Amino acid sequence: MNGKSARIGVIGIGLMGHGIAKSLARNGFALTFMRRRSAPEAGDDLVALGAHPVATAREVAAASDVVIICVTGSPEVETVCFGADGVAHAARRGQIVIDASTAEPNATASLRERFAALGIEFVDAPLARTPVEAELGKLNTMVGASDTTFAAIQPVLAAYCENIFHVGPPGAGHKLKLLNNFIAQAICTATAEAFATAVKGGVDPKQLVRVVSAGGVNSGLFQAMARTLDGDMQGLKFQLDNARKDLRYYTHFTESLPVASWLGEAVHQSLVQACTLGLGDGMVPELVTAQERVSGVKIRP
Repeated sequence: MNGKSARIGVIGIGLMGHGIAKSLARNGFALTFMRRRSAPEAGDDLVALGAHPVATAREVAAASDVVIICVTGSPEVETVCFGADGVAHAARRGQIVIDASTAEPNATASLRERFAALGIEFVDAPLARTPVEAELGKLNTMVGASDTTFAAIQPVLAAYCENIFHVGPPGAGHKLKLLNNFIAQAICTATAEAFATAVKGGVDPKQLVRVVSAGGVNSGLFQAMARTLDGDMQGLKFQLDNARKDLRYYTHFTESLPVASWLGEAVHQSLVQACTLGLGDGMVPELVTAQERVSGVKIRP
């Protein structure tokens, strides 16, 4: 594999994967992608950029030197890798499979061993930032790989990432991603709770935003949640049910070590509660809606 001469395959052209595929095509890589059965027209713009659509993961692997997987979580990764018409059925010795999904570390280790038996490198390179940055080719990625493999795939990653972090050996990427998402969702759940507490305590939550915005507690995530006070529930484009899934993976990870994770469990259950209220298809800012319902307050306009 040598720079842009590498043939790239993408499986999963959803909110993040579409931007990855688009950025690769714009940067001159020969691209094959798997059509979405639920929305086959979703890749038409990729075809216009010269990408080749196929129907199965097996076909993607057959046409690619590097396969990038960007699906929901570990069960879906398992299916596209070793299920019927999966990647493994057409994979060749020397290929590299990059899992850009958020996945369970134990499941990642199992897949890595199964691919290694076929002579294939399985790299964990999950993502940070949002679909907006994906479309711009400005994602962040945290890569778990050997030094040699990292050097080989870095030109590919650079096509869709602004910041590339080689965080350690195989497996380190998915572990770091769970830590990142735990901190992120802790901020979001704490902010939603604080807004509800402010309203119930007779304090204007916008005054809380003024104070936090001027101090060390401020962050991009806090500001995204703060925009809910003006009715913006799309300021953080990350689906609530996916956040719940990621925190479940995080608590499984802490249990496997083991590490006491009182806060992790609390954040996870806050997300579970919001999803059981029927908000799972919405974005993370719907945590404010969940607080309105369970606390009996009106936070948003």
